[in-house]
Amino acid sequence: QLAESGGGLMQAGGSLRLSCAASGRTFSSYSVGWFRQGLGKEREFVATISWNAYRTYYVDSVKGRFTISRDNAKNTVYLQMNSLKPEDTAVYYCAIDLSNRASTAAYDYRYWGQGTQVTVSS
Repeated sequence: QLAESGGGLMQAGGSLRLSCAASGRTFSSYSVGWFRQGLGKEREFVATISWNAYRTYYVDSVKGRFTISRDNAKNTVYLQMNSLKPEDTAVYYCAIDLSNRASTAAYDYRYWGQGTQVTVSS
């Protein structure tokens, strides 16, 4: 199972760093992605990173503001979020990409965490 942490309440323009840690399994050989789901909205792809960190992909709305990274020695993936906007408010989830293609499709992902709430006030 994966566990997300680092969420919280932040003013617009601020920064947060989310962490995704694995317990009971390693994901060092797999792509890992971040998704988010706002209240009343569909779950949305945010970012993904290949197992070796050579490839990263982002949804257009976060490009230039968010950075995904990983530390395989710590079995942890991070999402650095800068210049936060109220529209970034959502529950953020991480999951393992079993296709291992750094997919942007949620159906390729398994072992979702419980999520961490990010709230950005204007």
